[in-house]
Amino acid sequence: MICYHARVSVTVSVSVDLDALACYHRIHALAEPVPEGARFAVLRRCLPRFGALFRKHGVKATFFVVGQDLEEDEEGRSLLRGLAAEGHELASHSHTHPYDLVRLSAAQIAAELDRAHAVIAQTAGQAPVGFRAPGYEVTRTVLTLLAERGYRYDSSVFPSVPYYAAKALVMGGMRVLGRQSGSILGSPRVLRAPTRPYRPAAENPYARGQLDLVELPVSVTPVLRLPVIGTALVTAPAVLRRALVASALSRDFFNFELHGIDLCDATGDGLASALVNKQPDLRVSLVRKLDALDATLEACQTARARFVPLREVAAEVSGRL
Repeated sequence: MICYHARVSVTVSVSVDLDALACYHRIHALAEPVPEGARFAVLRRCLPRFGALFRKHGVKATFFVVGQDLEEDEEGRSLLRGLAAEGHELASHSHTHPYDLVRLSAAQIAAELDRAHAVIAQTAGQAPVGFRAPGYEVTRTVLTLLAERGYRYDSSVFPSVPYYAAKALVMGGMRVLGRQSGSILGSPRVLRAPTRPYRPAAENPYARGQLDLVELPVSVTPVLRLPVIGTALVTAPAVLRRALVASALSRDFFNFELHGIDLCDATGDGLASALVNKQPDLRVSLVRKLDALDATLEACQTARARFVPLREVAAEVSGRL
């Protein structure tokens, strides 16, 4: 059980993966480049929207940051520095967001971790202790390197059957059409991974073991393992969204993952039409997306949720796993 405070029924950690728009162009193998005015839209335009939403609901969130973006965008770096000063956590999402991170050599993976670590620590004023892998893919090498560097947790495991199946279907369809996605399809063993916090095995990140860090899986529903993440909630009908959120809140820990793109305004932020055509969530208005996330956080408050960054959950559960 997650540690409860008086009258608290559930612990909620809200996290935001700050993937730049270029990442989505790679996923969909788009020849069209990111429009120059939208290159830093996730940090410069979406990040302030998340900040305002979280202040409204008293949320201290975890932002998974791509190190290279901090080096290239001083305005975005300043915004993240301000959020860290407010008590939000800055964690690592690698340095260049390579979707094939797990296929790199150990030395290359270490370089990705170390370069991101340095620039995030400099921005936040404290070293990151958490990691989420690009595309949710991890291996024993990634986790071992994280543990060796003193990371307290990983939050990459996303054991969602519908998500995995949809990803496989889309990538297979692209191959039939002669297009190569920048993403990869990882091991199906993730579909049997624990859905609650656990200490992974050194030889298998999707099984319980004794590795010196904890895994905080992204939340899915029991049994069917439906995804309870921002992309699903902003595109789902209200009745389905409420059911997914209620299911997540029925457990003692809700690891609620969002992406920066969840609060993109396709028109106002100048996104490429080719990307909008490929991403259903980008065809949802910003107003509707804000309403969906606002209602979700209100539901958490109604459930007497305690909002804490992932680093605090990792600290609480590590001694009991």
